[in-house]
Amino acid sequence: MSESVVNNTIDQRFELSVEDHVAFIDYRIEPADGDRAAVYVFEHTEVPEALGGRGVGSRLASGALDAVRQAGGRVRSECSFISAILKKRHDEYADILA
Repeated sequence: MSESVVNNTIDQRFELSVEDHVAFIDYRIEPADGDRAAVYVFEHTEVPEALGGRGVGSRLASGALDAVRQAGGRVRSECSFISAILKKRHDEYADILA
């Protein structure tokens, strides 16, 4: 199983390839404004049914959130799955919440 989350900037989505499937988080970017960093707005998360119950969504979310932090960005969620992760792990990601 691949553990590497990739930022597919062309399709504006973070991807995690597992076996012959790709789980992804669609996003859009709101540009930086003055001193404020760009905001990655997470719109939708999809994990193929074949990968359900294996923690793939959680690994994808963690990798995507870590990538946003590494890029110096902030995040806002419009996706119920990501919102639940952010609520559960608020202390870990509070510094990048928009």
